[in-house]
Amino acid sequence: MKCNVGKTEQAIRISIGAAIIFAGLYYRRWWGLIGLAPIITGTTRYCPANAVLGIKNCKVK
Repeated sequence: MKCNVGKTEQAIRISIGAAIIFAGLYYRRWWGLIGLAPIITGTTRYCPANAVLGIKNCKVK
């Protein structure tokens, strides 16, 4: 997989994902699992939605 998520977007995705998970745990709701999606896309630096839309935020070396 090619990188299509930049460093800044990576940090934002992981932070938002963690916040969603913690909110789900706090309120004891299943929707906290939705927070896994931004964490996975943030850690792998690949987002299928960005690929479909042709968005690339990675810097080319």
